[in-house]
Parts: sequence; C-alpha cells; structure tokens
Amino acid sequence: QVQLVESGGGLVQAGGSLRLSCVASGSFARINVMGWYRQAPGKQRELVADINSAGSTNYADSVKGRFTISRDNAKNTVDLQMNSLKPEDTAVYYCSMTAQKFVVPTPTYRYWGQGTQVTVSS
Repeated sequence: QVQLVESGGGLVQAGGSLRLSCVASGSFARINVMGWYRQAPGKQRELVADINSAGSTNYADSVKGRFTISRDNAKNTVDLQMNSLKPEDTAVYYCSMTAQKFVVPTPTYRYWGQGTQVTVSS
C-alpha cells in the first residue's frame, strides 16, 4: 500500500520554470532512490533525474544544468525544479521510487505515481 502523489505540472512558456513535487505515503520502511521520469507522445518513458538516499544524483543529458532534483527524507518528498524549459520538455512527468517494506534488508520494489502533465509552449 504505497501511494505517490505528484503536483506542480502545468502550462508554461519556453524559458519559464516549474517545480514538481511528489509525496510518498503508505507501507514502506525505507526509500532508496527517488526520481522523475517523463514520457512524451510517441516516445518511451525516460529517466529525467533521480537521487539516492545519500544524496547522489543522476540527470539525463538533455536536462543537465537546467533541472535540479532534491529530496526531504523526513517528509518523504522529492522535488524537481525545472528552469529554462524548452518545448521538447513537454511530457507527462512521473514520480517514482524504490523502497523496502521492512528495515531489515529485503527485496526492493519500484513504485510509480499517476503522472502530471508539463506543457511548454514556444
């Protein structure tokens, strides 16, 4: 019973900014990696950015220098600050995380949010 709820999507002009937020709740003991994926029409879902429990981050080459991912472990949230948005950033953005159900090391599962639409107009 894990739920991820995204917010912050919307319509913005090219060059503008948006901040996406995701809150995780439910039955889990530890969150390992939290991240954001996106899927544009006609394209496969791709990793945008993720961040592990130690704070190490990964970014897609297409968003490096423009997007910043952050997490608050106490609040079980992950945010994506998106600056200098481009029309090609238009997609449905999905929050995702890998988590353990128990504190003792156990198999890790991946969970997904419902997605939030980001549209960048030119």
